[in-house]
This record gives sequence, structure tokens and C-alpha cells, in this order.
Amino acid sequence: MSYVMDELSPILPFSGRDNSEISMKSNPVALHLSESFGLGSERISMKPIGNGHINSTMLLTANEKSLVVQKLNTEVFPEPEMLVKNARLIETHLSQKHQLGEYDLDIIRHVPTQSQQFLVDCDNGVWRALEFIGGSYSEDVVKNTSQAEIAANAFGQFAVALGDFNAEQLYHVIPDFHNLAMRAQTLKAVIAKNPVDRLARCQAEVDFCLSQFGLINELKDLQGVVPVRPCHNDTKINNMLFCNKSHTAKAVIDLDTCMPGYWLYDFGDMVRTFCSPEEEDSTNLENVGVREEIFAALVKGYVEPLKDLITEQEKQSFWLGTKVMTFMIGLRFLTDYLDGDNYFAIKHAEHNLERAQNQFALYRDILAKKHTLKAILSDV
Repeated sequence: MSYVMDELSPILPFSGRDNSEISMKSNPVALHLSESFGLGSERISMKPIGNGHINSTMLLTANEKSLVVQKLNTEVFPEPEMLVKNARLIETHLSQKHQLGEYDLDIIRHVPTQSQQFLVDCDNGVWRALEFIGGSYSEDVVKNTSQAEIAANAFGQFAVALGDFNAEQLYHVIPDFHNLAMRAQTLKAVIAKNPVDRLARCQAEVDFCLSQFGLINELKDLQGVVPVRPCHNDTKINNMLFCNKSHTAKAVIDLDTCMPGYWLYDFGDMVRTFCSPEEEDSTNLENVGVREEIFAALVKGYVEPLKDLITEQEKQSFWLGTKVMTFMIGLRFLTDYLDGDNYFAIKHAEHNLERAQNQFALYRDILAKKHTLKAILSDV
């Protein structure tokens, strides 16, 4: 197994709150991790990479070998052992598919310590290491229809490769992750408590949120109609790596939230993160909306690999996924804002509110373009 790094451009969409570089042998965290995962103790460099919200992620380099190391957020993932177990089950299954010629993408793999463990206690937290995938880059905003189709197709290939994987093997590392009814109840509870006295600043967003809870009943109507699948559950555009040279799909990454679910959630999260020309925390709300040509490319890219597995009911459910995922992440950003920013990493006090406003602007545009978007889905 090789960890030789050939590029230092943004590689993986993981989080780091600080863009400063830690580059010293005397840094105890860098040294401990480097020695634990077998990189050695010479020429150590560790620097934050990516734009994720949850875990703190670093590129660790020593002796010209590199690993991605993550300090796991154990508030979000209270059972990190199960998170790693889930991911490794999927790694194994995808590796078998790759050997059979049935999955062509690179597979991100956990790296064991010198003592064959996958988690390390360090810096008052729990760390893991992942193989570094060089020669790749990620995007936070889709630039064109080609990128949209390539990325969606990669997520489709991922879904198909797991088509014969028993979803019930996967532990629910975040129970009720896509449970909109639970998210709604949490919002109501936070509104009632108003713990950091922010309700008056976002009353309009709260009122809008409360008016959209009819989506909960639409989801209930699907229970037993569409099959439970092993789902990625975080199909953001920056969880797919492109090849630096060919600009084709290289790898689907970030398997932390892989759990049983519905494909409509994975499809909807792609719509949410592919279709707006603005990043999810942009305050240029007049520019936030669904690019119809990107939506069409996404549909084409994702559905094509699924054509032999997907049911008609599942395909029809993608419209509901389009609405639910954009609305639900807006609801979650708003809830976290009202609750004092305890879940998502923020850069300033109003960050989560701005994210919520952004997602609600996108959701409104989805509703406004209902007939056009549903027609695109029906034509596939």
C-alpha cells in the first residue's frame, strides 16, 4: 500500500477550523500520530484540509509519505468504533467488486496503526487515518453540466456496487439522521426554550419552516413502498474526487454516514449541492437557485447506472428527495443557530443563520420550478 503524495492541491472535503500549518517534529500530536501510523518521525508536516462541518481533518506527511488523519467529533459520532466498522464493511465490499471488475473507482481505506488498531487516543480525542488519494481534486460548486453528470454517475456507481450489500449490517451511527419528523420536533423544542435569545432575529425563517411540515406526511406515505438501501447519506459534490489529469471520477469518499436509507435522500442531497451556482453559506441569495441544465445532467448521470435496480416508485420518489433534503438541511442549520451553534462548525456568529437562509432560498426555487424539474425526472 502506497501513501506517496504527488499533489498538494485541495484533496479531500474534510474540515479544519484553522488554515495555519503545523510543521514541526516537536509538535506532540503530529509526532504521536506519525509514529502510530508508521510514517516515522522525520520531516513531519501536518496541515488542515477541506471544508467539512464536523470532523477536524489534517494531511499528515512524514518521510515523503502522506495520510489523511481525522480527529473525530465524538459529540456527533459518540461510537467511533462503529463508524469505522461501518466504513470498513463497505471498503471490503467495494474492494471485492473492484477485483471482479464491477467497480472502477478508487476506494478510500482506513489505515491501521503499528499495533493493528484503527483508532488512536491523542490530544483529548480519537483519531483515525485514511489512505491519501493523490492526483485528485474536489469541487464545492459544480461548474458545468459535465461535472454534474460525472459526479452523479460516480454516486450511482457507488449505489449499484452496494446493490447486493445487506443494508442492515450497517450500524446507525447517527440515529434518525434523515428523520424529518424528529428534526421538526427538535426545532420546536429549541424554539420553545430559545436558549441563546436568538428567536427574534430569525422569526421569518422559523415561520417559514413551520409552514412546510407537510413534507413529513409525504415521507410517511413512502414507508414500505420504496426499498431500504445502503446509502451514502452525504452525497455533496465535494464528497466526490475528480482526477487531476482526465477530470473523470476518481473516488467517492467520506463514508461516515453510510447507513440504511432511501436513494431519494442521496439524490436530493446531490440536487442540494450540485444545482445552485452559490456555495451553501453564500449570502448572495438573489443568485441562489436551481440550474435546470445541471439538474438534468445530475438526473442523467445518477439514474443511468441504477437502471437495472431502481423501481419506478423509487424514481418517482426522487422529486420528494429533491424537496426534503434542501429543506431539511436548512431546518438543521436554523435549529443549530437557535441552539447556540453546537453541531456545525461556524466561522462567525451568524454563519448557521446565513446557511439556513441560503438553503431556504434554494428550496423556494425548487418549489417554483416544480413542473420543469418533475418533467426532467419523468423523461429519464
